[in-house]
Amino acid sequence: MDLNTVNGYRRARTRADLALGPGERILGGGTWLYSEPQLDTTGLVDLTTMGWAPLTRTDEGLSIAATCTIAELLAHPDRPPLAVECANALLASSAIWTVATVGGNVCRAFAAAGMVALCAALDGVALVWAPSGGGPHDYRIPVAELATGNGTTSLAPGEVLRALEIPARALAARTAFRKIALAELGRSGAVLTGRVDPGGEAVFVITAATASPTVLRYPALPGAAALRADVDAAVGYYTDPLGSADWRRQVSGVLLEEIRQELA
Repeated sequence: MDLNTVNGYRRARTRADLALGPGERILGGGTWLYSEPQLDTTGLVDLTTMGWAPLTRTDEGLSIAATCTIAELLAHPDRPPLAVECANALLASSAIWTVATVGGNVCRAFAAAGMVALCAALDGVALVWAPSGGGPHDYRIPVAELATGNGTTSLAPGEVLRALEIPARALAARTAFRKIALAELGRSGAVLTGRVDPGGEAVFVITAATASPTVLRYPALPGAAALRADVDAAVGYYTDPLGSADWRRQVSGVLLEEIRQELA
């Protein structure tokens, strides 16, 4: 879609270039930005010209640049577990993957955002660049907390997602994945993930079925009854044309039990 209100464009080369003027917006891949009118947007600041390496592996884990495209993520030999499954959970073609960024999907924070599901499942942490009165400063926040609702985040105006950090213990975990949608090619109604870390700790995550990620943690793999009780007690199940809240709760319980059995 043509954004006919935009009359300015800047390529960001340094952190100082990311200071936004009135009406300016950060541009990543643009796959959502160009999908509908942006009547309040008069200028774009291109984040992809910052020159960030798409993925960087260290002893602490994996850092995924906000500008890393989904295609680059999937093609990288150090891609995290569940990356392919979570990318396929998106309602997007492989052509969109070559443009859409991991950071952009996280910042849009739709309930069915596949990259939110990926990061929440692996205890991903967002590195945020934030301006302040005394100059810019950084902070980190779990992606599961950054996404506060269906399409909302905790990011304040002017804050920029720099990277998504996946810890080494999550990269070494055993994982499992399930997804369900009411239509064969429809948006995910529920995306369920689970993992067991090398130390035996277990994590189960509900996305798409709840407005923001629901993370369930256990010191060891839980029993079926305990897991189901926690799934039923979770808040945030919602109703829309792609599924009712009751259906989302029910299928989440069924599919997480499949994951629990697969990981056992």
